[in-house]
Amino acid sequence: MGVLFGTDGVRGLANRDVTAELALDLSVSAAHILSEVGSRRTAVVGRDPRASGEFLQAAVSAGLASAGVDVIDVGVLPTPAVAYLTKARRADLGVMLSASHNAMPDNGIKFFTADGNKLPDHVEAQIETRLRETWDRPVGDAVGRIVTDTSADGEYVSHLLTSLPVSLKGLTVVVDGANGAASHVGPLTYREAGADVIEIHCEPDGYNINHGCGSTHIEDLQKAVIEHGADLGIAHDGDADRCLAVDAEGNLVDGDQLMAIIALSLRDQGRLAKNTVVATVMANLGFKHAMQNESIEVVQTAVGDRYVLEAMMASGFVLGGEQSGHVVMTDHASTGDGILTALQVMARMSATGTSLAELAGVMQRLPQVLINVDGVDKHGVDTDPVVAAAVADAELSLAENGRVLLRKSGTESLVRVMVEAQDEHTAAAVANDLADLVRQRLSL
Repeated sequence: MGVLFGTDGVRGLANRDVTAELALDLSVSAAHILSEVGSRRTAVVGRDPRASGEFLQAAVSAGLASAGVDVIDVGVLPTPAVAYLTKARRADLGVMLSASHNAMPDNGIKFFTADGNKLPDHVEAQIETRLRETWDRPVGDAVGRIVTDTSADGEYVSHLLTSLPVSLKGLTVVVDGANGAASHVGPLTYREAGADVIEIHCEPDGYNINHGCGSTHIEDLQKAVIEHGADLGIAHDGDADRCLAVDAEGNLVDGDQLMAIIALSLRDQGRLAKNTVVATVMANLGFKHAMQNESIEVVQTAVGDRYVLEAMMASGFVLGGEQSGHVVMTDHASTGDGILTALQVMARMSATGTSLAELAGVMQRLPQVLINVDGVDKHGVDTDPVVAAAVADAELSLAENGRVLLRKSGTESLVRVMVEAQDEHTAAAVANDLADLVRQRLSL
């Protein structure tokens, strides 16, 4: 992989790291790599509501049009909506401007292939390699046009509703839109599906995205669910490619638990291909134990929903995801989709007449401690022999009742130390010891 692209596109501080110039140049390069030269080409471009998305989307659209690509501007929509519309409109590529769960000052650029898939590493490397190369610019009627599509949100909502096997009538859900891309289409979809919807943090103003709300700050959602006596709460992140949930008692239901619920639902419907689900190495050990108890196989991948999707596509699996709430269901989507995930979980509640707490109880989470260690050479975590020996000793002491995972972040300059154990005290002690060692050995 090159320097610009991380595990989920290009991301950084808007107007410093992610500039209008970079957005324009990346779009030109992507147009040359992803679209067929010699024919009239099309791209779908969307964004989340953050203020910097306005000038970045303008730059992306300008770059694409200058390269002879017609642009369909779908405005503010979730990342999975842009992925879906790219394929549905038979476009050559899609572009999403979003920094997902990051704070408002950040932004990012994600590209999709014509099939609505995220780019593999080697294609991202090609885009970087061809940045600012000399090229033959189209003129006259060969330049691209830019049109605004006001029907895209309705088309996306209709697509989501086709995934529902039952009505959600009788369910009351509180929706935290993170003041992000799902603020409109999330509540709209759930209402169209039959649920009674209470909205919080669904009033984006360009500056308040992810600010004390959404899937990274669920405290307001927990309070609202209890105050309103709702059946559940759903928390999206800024671009709505993920969701977390809260049960009627205000307890968090994370991505592993949501995926377990959906896995059992698909299995009972005879739709869980090869009786297998795909998860990342960060999945809680309790998830693996729960699936084993239900005779469901678990395939593990590197962290990142695109790696989950690659494993799914390679073997024909239909369900995969991450603890963070990225859940991919290839029968309906080509990337993680928080609204789709929530719909499937609520459909399981409606179909079985079972509470979210009872459904989530299929899995018992092992206590998990995650420490982010910054100010270190993150690449050294893969090569330092002392760190490797300490990890091996820790894993031996935990045996089958826990595990250790050290990994460098794909989007930030830090090392993540994750430890699971039978109790919180043991997990914290092991994690702190390893984090201290990483600081000692790898400090910059």
